[in-house]
Amino acid sequence: MRNVEIAKLFYEMADILEMKGVDWKPAAYRRAARSLEALSEDVEILAKENRLHDIPGIGEGLAAKINEYIKTGKMKEHDELLRSIPKDIVLLMQIPGMGPKKAKFLFQKLGIHSVGQLQKAAEQHKLAKLAGFGTKTEENILRGIRIFKTGHERMLLGRAYPLAMYIVKELQKKKEVGKISIAGSMRRMSQTVGDIDILITSQKPEPIMDTFTTLPEVQTVLAKGHTKSTVILTAGIQADVRVISEKSFGAAMQYFTGGKDHNISLRNIAIKKGYKLSEYGLFNKKTDVFVAGKTEEEVYNKLGLQYVEPEMRENKGEIELAAKGKLPKLVRQDDIKGDLHMHTTYSDGENSVREMVSTAVRLGYEYIAITDHSATQRIARGLEEERLRKLWKEIDKVQDEFPAIRIFKGSEVDIKADGSMDYSENILKELDIVVGSIHFGLKRDNTERTLRALTNKYVTIIGHPTGKRYGIRDPYTLDLSRIYCAARDAGKVLEIDGQPERTDLSDVNVHEAVKAGVHLVIDTDAHSVEQLRNYMRYGVGTARRGWATAADIINTLPLKKFEKVIRR
Repeated sequence: MRNVEIAKLFYEMADILEMKGVDWKPAAYRRAARSLEALSEDVEILAKENRLHDIPGIGEGLAAKINEYIKTGKMKEHDELLRSIPKDIVLLMQIPGMGPKKAKFLFQKLGIHSVGQLQKAAEQHKLAKLAGFGTKTEENILRGIRIFKTGHERMLLGRAYPLAMYIVKELQKKKEVGKISIAGSMRRMSQTVGDIDILITSQKPEPIMDTFTTLPEVQTVLAKGHTKSTVILTAGIQADVRVISEKSFGAAMQYFTGGKDHNISLRNIAIKKGYKLSEYGLFNKKTDVFVAGKTEEEVYNKLGLQYVEPEMRENKGEIELAAKGKLPKLVRQDDIKGDLHMHTTYSDGENSVREMVSTAVRLGYEYIAITDHSATQRIARGLEEERLRKLWKEIDKVQDEFPAIRIFKGSEVDIKADGSMDYSENILKELDIVVGSIHFGLKRDNTERTLRALTNKYVTIIGHPTGKRYGIRDPYTLDLSRIYCAARDAGKVLEIDGQPERTDLSDVNVHEAVKAGVHLVIDTDAHSVEQLRNYMRYGVGTARRGWATAADIINTLPLKKFEKVIRR
């Protein structure tokens, strides 16, 4: 599955072309890259079936480049563009606060063409002296370098998860495979993962290891053995496959899934009860007799604990609650009845209203909200009142075509610098759902701005409340304790945005919001049908990591109850 790999090439081509001053091509490459990242199908299969044009943003030219790369492992234009610029300058363009224009300027002025050179120049205050930079820009670039380095140490869950599922599906084709499961931080639904862990049971693992180590996505085989093999994938992440005995599979799943501190606490409990716990099972400490290990539930129950869901295994109080049998029943993806934040071709989305609605119907949703951007977001083709009303007419038309789902007329309305909304009250009161979001002024304290938005009687949801984007920017300054109280008291809803680089609110924020009694919503913020299909899992995973139950999430409500909530 080379989706992420090809998307990376398109992003690099976009940056280089923008650096060279090319106008329209960078946007086309980035659009195609985003579509590939969100794609749930294997791009190689689509290529074989001549269905690349089904991918939003992929026309004849880009389809030819994808086919070229799949067949030869190279993309001629990408290679030519890389040769046209100094080595490593592509990485400079990816640093938050930089971009192609600054990277080109700094190369021309100071000869900077690597991250190390940029950091050194910034620390020596050479950048602040340049025209158009200054001390503040220099500080932002140093902050961007820190964010960039963090983002390159681990891979976003939303990029690693499809790779892991591809490996699982390929291995499941082998008759020698018994049980198979993803483990590690990916199973805990952490926003980022360091590697991919897959556990299997098998009586004859050799053919499985042969298949795993020769997958097309394998770049380097670090180790190949009878019970464990390790590879580096072309996407740049390590993947491990371990063979576990049937009777130890549950113990291994617990061991390789739990966070370090969670596992230490479990081992300490085992010792106190006269056991020893490892990936091989739970054993009597004195006799070494096997006690439990076939299932995870068996291990937890033998230790006197309620089963702990994978997302909770971080040693943040879950073990104490498990000992009392008082763990919350976490929200599940099956509980979700609708999605209230998505974009269409009316603003910066890749698909039409009809395509988004028909996808939601196939997902089994009872309701959705179409929430294209408001007027201020010109870069995202935000809607002036005339185009907004045109969108409403199309929603009415599509609603007649799909009576099984309720389509709410919504908008992601910009919260202005003073906390007022981008649309007038005359427009706001006609909308069913108003997602108030901040998209500019991200380097300031936005507490008062958000608090004022929460007093607007027409605002339903505060979208991606902290503005963070992993590997791109930190959250903006916000007194969340005040936001939680204001949202709760005003009956407003805070969003868990399922976009992989956002997952905003974060799991920590979700836990705080739940304790504060705030109602939440899990949305995809989808800009394509692929994102609509695939990004809810990341929002739900974040909610579960924050110990949220279905009762905490408003879009778990059936339609009639949901309508009463938003009317109120």
